[in-house]
Amino acid sequence: MADKKDYYEVLGVEKAASQKQVKDAYRRLARKLHPDVNPDPDSADKFKEVGEAYAVLSNDEKRAQYDRFGHAAFQAGGGPGGAGFPGGMTIDLEDLLGGGGFKQGGMGDIFEDLFGAAMGGGQRAGRPQVRKGADLQFVVELTLEDVANGLKKNLRYKRHVTCQTCKGSGGAPNTQPMDCTVCHGRGWTGQSRGFMQFRQTCPRCYGSGQVNSVDCSDCHGQGFVEKDETLSIDIPAGVDTNSRVRYEGKGEAGMNGGPAGDLYIIAKVVEHDFFVRKGDNLFCEIPVTIFEASLGAKIKVPTLKGETTVTVPAGSSTGEQLSIKGKGIPHLRGWGAGDQVIILKVITPHSLSREQKKLFRQLMDLDKSEVRRHLKTGS
Repeated sequence: MADKKDYYEVLGVEKAASQKQVKDAYRRLARKLHPDVNPDPDSADKFKEVGEAYAVLSNDEKRAQYDRFGHAAFQAGGGPGGAGFPGGMTIDLEDLLGGGGFKQGGMGDIFEDLFGAAMGGGQRAGRPQVRKGADLQFVVELTLEDVANGLKKNLRYKRHVTCQTCKGSGGAPNTQPMDCTVCHGRGWTGQSRGFMQFRQTCPRCYGSGQVNSVDCSDCHGQGFVEKDETLSIDIPAGVDTNSRVRYEGKGEAGMNGGPAGDLYIIAKVVEHDFFVRKGDNLFCEIPVTIFEASLGAKIKVPTLKGETTVTVPAGSSTGEQLSIKGKGIPHLRGWGAGDQVIILKVITPHSLSREQKKLFRQLMDLDKSEVRRHLKTGS
């Protein structure tokens, strides 16, 4: 046994360590080294070594023998009374995981997933766990007109609801559940991994320890049935892509009498042929003639709620913007709405007639402006 490491060294504790310190050290190392969560090929051997050390140091009698005789205390015939190292060890994962202050999503959850949550130490399982049903979600495509005005429509979909015949138990009325034939009412089954035995949630009764003696004829033992639903949905004005509207209790049925999940309507706003949305403002490009831009004009432009008239100032150029207050998208969480921003695009005439060309030349001769005066050439 000379090649074996000192058990105190294996656990990383002092020889005078308390039982709590020994247990805490074991929990920390077992979580880190378990081969189901540690991909290191040496983790299985290290995990076994840690288990052996804990089996001895957590037992006052064996620890006293080890302190006196070392590893020889557990060789065949070694030490007083030839104690011998036990051939196997049962790990109760509640002892391993309990009291560690685990938060959801931490290592405690990983171990619970691996080995199950029913750790009864020979005790019978408790009542079936009540769980909220799964949430449902549907994506609804909306036009900008829908977004501007809000939308009310009927949504038809299928979901599972609690069976009213058995009230979600899955058992036929006036019958009593019986002990699970797989786990014999314990809620867990055992399995051995090397010298250690682990317990996991029973795959048939899911830890409750009981199953239906007679299945409900309506839901066939599931506790829920499928139902066609029609829901009147109301999508407020101002939503944007990925905005969500929640309908409480309109999702899937809960388990063992738990509440139903929720239904989420998720908006997807499709692109518009004319308007571009930026926040709650709408942008659009409006063409104007060179005469309207030069002399000024009143023109009609479309909005999401019909036409309106705007004034193009005299001397306008391509790219200049005009705003129409309150003609954009309504603010989702507040009063009022965004603006509609008009971007002017001056259209230059082409394919001029002989008379038109003559008039343009006359205008050019009268024009005394120097639009390129600011440009300078090199010396």
